[in-house]
Amino acid sequence: MASNCDMCVNYVYDEDYECYSCLVNLDEDEMYRFLTGHQNECPYFQLDDEYGVVRHQI
Repeated sequence: MASNCDMCVNYVYDEDYECYSCLVNLDEDEMYRFLTGHQNECPYFQLDDEYGVVRHQI
């Protein structure tokens, strides 16, 4: 299953732990589906579009 976390705005680098982590706090059911691979796509995914603001200004 391909992960789209690398392109998500919620996936940020944590300097304290020196790794990437998700800012979304999943509940118990969502975490179970995520860890077992039964969820095909993340319901909290937001594209990290750095140029979206620039396109809006044009």
